[in-house]
Amino acid sequence: MQGMKKKNCAEVPVVCILVDLEPAGGPMAGQVLSAQGAEAKVYVDQLLGREVIVKERFPKKYRHPALDAKLTKQRILGEARAIARCKDVGVPTPSVFFVDVADGKIYMEYLDGAVTVKQHFFTHGVDPDTHSGLLVEIGKTLCRLHSNNIVHGDLTTSNMMLRVRTNSLVMIDFGLSQVSTSVEDKAVDLYVLERAFSSTHPQSEELFHRIIKAYDESDKSGSAAHVLKKLEDVRSRGRKRTMLG
Repeated sequence: MQGMKKKNCAEVPVVCILVDLEPAGGPMAGQVLSAQGAEAKVYVDQLLGREVIVKERFPKKYRHPALDAKLTKQRILGEARAIARCKDVGVPTPSVFFVDVADGKIYMEYLDGAVTVKQHFFTHGVDPDTHSGLLVEIGKTLCRLHSNNIVHGDLTTSNMMLRVRTNSLVMIDFGLSQVSTSVEDKAVDLYVLERAFSSTHPQSEELFHRIIKAYDESDKSGSAAHVLKKLEDVRSRGRKRTMLG
């Protein structure tokens, strides 16, 4: 890695930003596409002899190139910083090895043997007693996020991974995250997860209830009560929008 120019990492704890990394010849033969959305694709690749996950934000043809490059840089750095903040406060996330700003890529730890919580529920059902430990862990993790003013922005069971060997939770995909002290933002975060449960996992109301119970009980600052009260308001507004179409 000699000859690479490094940006000062002080502004991004833990993560080192490498702006001049040039992958040889574009996509490598060993790349395996894992997922693709509207903003980015995620694939498995090799880095210095180890398996990694690469999240790549691809160019948007409908945007002016200069604007697209600016937005891609902001979002890549924003996600890297969010993961770094999570690491700092003890929220489990994949380790970030480096960020290639020029090509819009984040190189992260490959979670060997891990499955999404969504897949875990599909495989093992939605009996809350079967998943009691996991539900408590999710609630505690979300409380830790919000207590440190980190709003995930896209809480779904697809964005939570479970390391099967250790039965430990890992939060992923912070592309829409933000730092916010707003009770409303945190309540909306929980509402998004609640809606994800109801749409993806039928008859899973008790699962979400236990997550919220753990969220409330693990709070040490007293802020969870305000967030949960606001959640009721958010739910009410959501029901009204549904009724009105």
